[in-house]
Amino acid sequence: MNDLTTNQTHEVSGFNELVATPFKGQVNALCWQRELIGNFAEIVNQLQNEENIRVISEEELSALKMSEEGQSARNIILNDLQLLKAHGASPVLNLIKYYERDEAFPFFPTDVYSFHVDRSPIPTDTFLCTYYGAASELLPNAEARQKVVIPEIRNELRKLYDGEDDGFESFLEEHFFDLHYESAPNARVINLGVGHLWRLAVDHPQSAVPPCVHRAPIERVGEPRLLLIC
Repeated sequence: MNDLTTNQTHEVSGFNELVATPFKGQVNALCWQRELIGNFAEIVNQLQNEENIRVISEEELSALKMSEEGQSARNIILNDLQLLKAHGASPVLNLIKYYERDEAFPFFPTDVYSFHVDRSPIPTDTFLCTYYGAASELLPNAEARQKVVIPEIRNELRKLYDGEDDGFESFLEEHFFDLHYESAPNARVINLGVGHLWRLAVDHPQSAVPPCVHRAPIERVGEPRLLLIC
């Protein structure tokens, strides 16, 4: 795993610390760093089908006929789901071949492969863990630039907008353009690793820190991702 020592990430020792530690200063990403034991590939191989993204229920996961190592992997996932639900979150387990690409605006894709932040009207956090496959990535805020302030991109967006000048910012928000970021030259992209449970800051009215800039990775050929997210 990459070194996670940055001015905006902080490592914790367990789930209780993960959910109880406040974001403050520049810290907007917390990591419960773990080395998981179990055969997660066995789970993936039993669940694969033709869907690009498949939501896996606890019932379906529990019904799989597994080896001892597969059962160990399953128990870890089920425990994570229960911990998050008890915390009040709504976790979802996804098996992902790939996400659909946004081709509506070729010069400005707004799909999850683009560096972006999450937004909510109420206080909340994003939790995620990659159990198998390519892991999500984080971009330090100091090395990220909001795309809508880049003159060339802003000019192209104005060409799409057909309204009064005072409604332009609302237009950007309605289409989620303002959530997306561009990395600085030679930016340090942080791979969030496999097995680690992360809590990322979200853009909401009561947030004390900037939202965490992150993206989905390009999936490896023939290797789906097994991802918990909420």
